Amino acid sequence: MAGTLYVVATPLGNLGDLSPRAADTLKNVAAVAAEDTRHTKTLIVHVGSSAELISFHAHSSARALERILTLLGTGKDVALVTDAGTPTVSDPGAELVAAARARDVPIVTIPGPTAVAAALAVSGLSADRYVFLGFLPRKGGDRRRLLETVAQSAWTVVLFEAPNRVADLLTDLAEVCGADREAAVARELTKVFEETRAGTLAELAGYYADAPPRGEVTVVVSGTGKAPPEEVPIDPEERARTLLAQGMTRKDVAEQLAEETGISRNTAYRLVNDL
Repeated sequence: MAGTLYVVATPLGNLGDLSPRAADTLKNVAAVAAEDTRHTKTLIVHVGSSAELISFHAHSSARALERILTLLGTGKDVALVTDAGTPTVSDPGAELVAAARARDVPIVTIPGPTAVAAALAVSGLSADRYVFLGFLPRKGGDRRRLLETVAQSAWTVVLFEAPNRVADLLTDLAEVCGADREAAVARELTKVFEETRAGTLAELAGYYADAPPRGEVTVVVSGTGKAPPEEVPIDPEERARTLLAQGMTRKDVAEQLAEETGISRNTAYRLVNDL
């Protein structure tokens, strides 16, 4: 019979937040799959566990994944943890959970701390419904698209960011969302220097440009409170006629049509040639 994979939430910083159930689980499993074994070793020592520590992170090889699955397959229980908070939330652990599920390994959650819920709780912004986007790409079109997602969201949006890039993120958010959009920046949650600062995006961007934050940072941005306008679907034939009228070649029109509408290039070529 296969062992059980326990997905264990660990403290954001304060060890007192580790639940008794989580502590018992870490003491009783054969191994702990950890994002950073050096970081997790402190927790393992704290609970008095003799479990084997196995490194499992975003850059782990397929061999590391297979090693954990082999342990589970031989009937040994394994706990999956991340450096802080709940595994698989902006964390590579989802790959292990999916692989274990594919092999019919029992999977049990040991819930607990999460920076997303903790930041929402102290932000003063609506948490009835929210969108979590994790870390945004540092640059490029993907970053711009996600910034626009924040700007148009009817609901509160939660983001993670590295401390040295917080001021830049807030500046970009102020540009797309409007300088007066309400937000909050929570850092070092549950730790000695915990701080949550609320204000407009412009105010927060200015503050953190002058006083760069330290530690783990979670940014919460208020929603618009209204649904974004519905996009009118593009009529491929009408769009093709417009592009042809602009003097574009049939080949260029077909390629742009495929890109804009999502239809296949072959379909686009046929449509253009039939006009």
